[in-house]
Amino acid sequence: MSSIVRHRPFDEALRGLRRLSSLRPEMTVERLAFLVAAFFTVFCNGAFFRAVAATGTLHGPKGWLTALSLVLMVGALNMLLLCLLLNRWTFRPVLTVLLPVTALAAHFMSQYTVYLDPDMLRNILHTDGKESGELLSLGMLPSLLALGVVPTLLVWRVRLRPRSMGRGVLVRLSCIVLSLLVACGAMMVSFQDLSALMRNHKEVRHLITPGNYLVSLVRVLQHDGARRHEPKAPIGVNARVVGRGPSAKPRLVVLVVGETVRAQNWGLNGYARQTTPQLRAIGPINFTDVTSCGSATEVSVPCMFSPYGRAHYDKDRIEHSQSLLNVLDHAGIATLWRDNQTGCKGVCEGLPFQSFEHARDPAACTAEGCLDEVMLHGLSEEVARRPGDMVVVLHQLGSHGPSYAHRYPARLRRFTPTCETADLGDCTRDEIVNAYDNSVLYTDDFLARTIRFLAEQSARDTALIYVSDHGESLGENGLYLHGVPYAIAPDTQTHVPMVMWLSPGMAAERDIDIACMKRESHEPVSQDNLFHSVLGLMQVRTPEYDATLDLFDRCTPHG
Repeated sequence: MSSIVRHRPFDEALRGLRRLSSLRPEMTVERLAFLVAAFFTVFCNGAFFRAVAATGTLHGPKGWLTALSLVLMVGALNMLLLCLLLNRWTFRPVLTVLLPVTALAAHFMSQYTVYLDPDMLRNILHTDGKESGELLSLGMLPSLLALGVVPTLLVWRVRLRPRSMGRGVLVRLSCIVLSLLVACGAMMVSFQDLSALMRNHKEVRHLITPGNYLVSLVRVLQHDGARRHEPKAPIGVNARVVGRGPSAKPRLVVLVVGETVRAQNWGLNGYARQTTPQLRAIGPINFTDVTSCGSATEVSVPCMFSPYGRAHYDKDRIEHSQSLLNVLDHAGIATLWRDNQTGCKGVCEGLPFQSFEHARDPAACTAEGCLDEVMLHGLSEEVARRPGDMVVVLHQLGSHGPSYAHRYPARLRRFTPTCETADLGDCTRDEIVNAYDNSVLYTDDFLARTIRFLAEQSARDTALIYVSDHGESLGENGLYLHGVPYAIAPDTQTHVPMVMWLSPGMAAERDIDIACMKRESHEPVSQDNLFHSVLGLMQVRTPEYDATLDLFDRCTPHG
């Protein structure tokens, strides 16, 4: 008898599991759509409702009514979306994809305050396996299981209630119309508050899940698909080098495109920590107030190599026009893009390109990827093969997050303790900042190595220009990583370091006043200056060149 009593709870649990496994609820597609829409609204839109609350829209005596209107509006829009996507043949495969993806979206929006706008979707689509793998961690499993896997399993247990085709069409149309009426009615009830919200805080719409990533995905695919095979509009086809004497040495300029280094943690800018000790000893020209063109690589890199820039920003025009490298090529200057990232974002299309993303150099690479120094290996031989003027671009992995601890060698782990995981939620903010600052130390080391390499090129006049593509949020106001829409991006994501170094021969031959440039380096500049400054340094003349944006022209007597 005691044996029976002892096992009764276990037996009851087994019987409960059997009853659950045999549960096959029967319902219509519309009822299932309603349940899933309610689930998305309540459990997957926390980031949206928190962002709305932070704007102050829900404060005051009518705050509860505005909140209720928002819940009804989001729920009705989710219902409308699902009514358009689901039928008896599609409901299982569609929800098998939609539920886990929405769970992941909800996790990353809550964890890192990610806005899933078209630019962010484009970043995600262009992210390679290594970068994607860094974002996958044990910390995301609870959200994935609770919001994605379990609901998906329940969906597969559902049996659809049979009904005639005519009745099914009538019910579906009724649901669509009712969803539209509820959404519009909810909006009208709090129209003044909601219109002010969408007018003053447009970015919050990119937090409404799953509509945010679905609409953005469609927009990206439509835009990129329509223009994928369209040839780039030529620029600078008549570019030429001017003012060079017959005895002038060939020039070599290395342009280092940094990754995710923000101005606030740059030692040369007065940061409390000296994260740039080697550059400080070298004493380059350091620009202290530099604004990026975007808050993500997909925007900033094409923009900084374009003559149009942020001041005249036109995404289509920038992406479908040739770049600075093409202008140099038209002028007879050799170019080479060496990449430790996910490509040149179309900037070097049709020009020499070398990728080190999957290199197998035992001195610089591990299973997690390669340190940026791998791009210096073999560079002497590449330069020697091109005896004339040359511009080399080195595209860093830099401080790309969230795995900051993988971006530097053990010898530069100076600030401790460090966050050793990609799941930033498992680390303190001090640990995150320590790992990030160590990665900045490595960029300092990489730039110092590159400058030493250039100083050894006695047969050439040499120069280095470094600028980071965008910055990074490290927990300020709950923000992490980067990619926040530019209109609301914090300074930590849009203020970046920029450094220039010229060999004595380059400065003398170009008659550039280094002291003047150091005085000018405290004035506000941006990535818009890069295109024109490189052309000015190489003395390339073309209609696209604007001397007023050439940082060297300001300190060169004859321009």
